[in-house]
Amino acid sequence: MSSPSNSPQSPVPSAPGRAAPDPAARAGRALQKGRQTKAAIVDAALGLATHIGLEGLSVGALAERMGMSKSGVFAHFGSREELQISVIREYHARFEQEVFYPALQAPRGVARLRALFERWMARTSVEIDSGCLYISGAVEFDDRPGPVRDALASSVCTWHAALKRAIVLCKECGELRADTDEEQMLFEIHGLILALHYEARFLQTPGSLARALTGFDHILQRYGAKVPPTQVLPSPSTPKE
Repeated sequence: MSSPSNSPQSPVPSAPGRAAPDPAARAGRALQKGRQTKAAIVDAALGLATHIGLEGLSVGALAERMGMSKSGVFAHFGSREELQISVIREYHARFEQEVFYPALQAPRGVARLRALFERWMARTSVEIDSGCLYISGAVEFDDRPGPVRDALASSVCTWHAALKRAIVLCKECGELRADTDEEQMLFEIHGLILALHYEARFLQTPGSLARALTGFDHILQRYGAKVPPTQVLPSPSTPKE
């Protein structure tokens, strides 16, 4: 008979009706929970940033809002800079979902360009009461090189490239003059948004939204488009007029 020390070890049986713990499953649940927590932190940080700016974000204020410790918040990002960049990415993702992707359902040409602008206006009208991260971020980081400024500029340039492509498609469809300078037209359209934000949010000038919409029609007509007047899209909140 073999001695116990030479006998092969038998596995300890699990309790009847109870599966053995799965380390991979536990790790997966922990990872999913971590992602959910990080997403909740970014959502709260975005809410703060639209009101107080990216520079106003602090781990302490965010931890208090989330009911977490500072170290708990910090562990998800590693630095305040990475937190700011995560907020910019989330803002851009929501901008695309609300403005860009729905507008792609419109036919190529002026109809799509109009849809892009109208949805941009609808979002801007909501942000009159909170603030546009692209605009406030430009003021905060225009003279401060670094990853945060790069993330902001990249997001804005991505959006501008989409608008410019829509203008080029208008030319290809024959709905704008062939000699239309898409860079100039984009500059003028962006100028309407900046003017609207300043007039409506800072000066609280009555009729600012209607003036911006009229300005868009004037731009289209000047570049050869024959289209009916722009209609204001319904938005979740009423803009200041």
